[in-house]
Amino acid sequence: MNGVQFGILAYVVVQFAIGLWVARRVKTTTDFLVAGRTLGLGLVSFSVFATFLGAEAIVGTSGAVYEEGLAGGRIDPFGYALAIFIVGAIFAVPLWKRGIITFADFFRDRYSPGVEKLVVIVLLPGSMLWAAAQVRAFGQVVSATSGLDVSMAIAVASVLVVAYSALGGLLADAWTDLIQGLAIIVGLVVLAAVVAGQAGGVAEGLASVESERLQVLAIGDEGLLVLLESFAIPICGTVVAIEIISRVLGARTAAVAARGAILGGAIYLVVGAIPVFLGLIGPQLLPHVEEAEQIVPLLAEAHLPGLLYVVFAGAVISAILSTVDSVLLATSGHVSRNIVERMLPRLEDRGRLTLNRVILACLAVAAFAMAHSADRVKDLVESASAAGSAGVFVVAVFGLFTRYGGALAAFATVLAGALSWLVLGALELETPYVAALALALLTYVAAAAVEKRTPALQRPLAG
Repeated sequence: MNGVQFGILAYVVVQFAIGLWVARRVKTTTDFLVAGRTLGLGLVSFSVFATFLGAEAIVGTSGAVYEEGLAGGRIDPFGYALAIFIVGAIFAVPLWKRGIITFADFFRDRYSPGVEKLVVIVLLPGSMLWAAAQVRAFGQVVSATSGLDVSMAIAVASVLVVAYSALGGLLADAWTDLIQGLAIIVGLVVLAAVVAGQAGGVAEGLASVESERLQVLAIGDEGLLVLLESFAIPICGTVVAIEIISRVLGARTAAVAARGAILGGAIYLVVGAIPVFLGLIGPQLLPHVEEAEQIVPLLAEAHLPGLLYVVFAGAVISAILSTVDSVLLATSGHVSRNIVERMLPRLEDRGRLTLNRVILACLAVAAFAMAHSADRVKDLVESASAAGSAGVFVVAVFGLFTRYGGALAAFATVLAGALSWLVLGALELETPYVAALALALLTYVAAAAVEKRTPALQRPLAG
């Protein structure tokens, strides 16, 4: 067993130990899904940061910046960081004060059981495909460092994530996110320091970057709408992302929810800037990389000695695990509480807790199956992250901050946003998400106006 393999094994053991330790404190579904609303500022902020800084933020962003310059970092980290700030500054407090356990609970309380279920169904595919991509990424890392077959490595990854997530729920997730977040920071800082030293320092390295590669908001030939599209997807999609909302709902107080999200976004932006820096100076150090997304792993392999390379490998694994466990936990909570439990009203709390754990395991199996189809996940994951969120975003904003519109308007808007995005994307429109947002907004306003004039339509849609 080499050093990297031993480091990964030790890391896995720590995750199991945390899951077992935290599991003793999980007695109810509220404990499992929102950590009994006991998360402090540190756990909320690090959990938000670690959840969003996945493998794509390290590998994908650096590759995009390597090819396109600073504009390649528009979505990640700049777009996502702005979105997290918006969640903390605008959405965290009103959501926390509602006393809900899942995001879908809000749609049930504000609109109807039918809207509640539709929101869960519409957001489910994107979350699952995203989890599948992270599971596969972990499997590839384990395979590369252990010699296991990729399929076997993916299976090991799935079992690991299920084990500590199903044991301890959000509380275990938050504590492992804290450890994983620290590992991400240490690993990336070590790599950046070594690489910057090779480039003559941070200032010297950036001074060698061509000026045109430093324009993050350059509109270029594609136009303003395309630039707007590139920011609308991460911002609107993140505002209604069940992963971040579950952390907000698990906070100890409304103030902790807001400050934790804002602080988590700040950490995300600072740490996420490291892959951007590596992508910017990458052409000076490794000018002929065929696969741009390999720039950070290649820099680590070229410049980090054995022990430091183990630290870097731990950072990549941390980024992957912190994302996939958060997605699976939040998704299973919504499927269990907002769909399955509604059909089993007499189920006691102990049964609900068991149901949550079983559904989490089932979703992990589904993620494993999708991860096994590499091309399918690679092709769909980025697009799926936008699917459905346009209509949900519009409905959430109207529902949280106004009393305008009811169940019919919400139901029609969620459907309109999801279907229009799919159709316009299939027709290869350059800005399908912006168009879907506009159509969703028009649908809500029009349907709400009809509801207001027709009392018979103001009754909640049945669940």
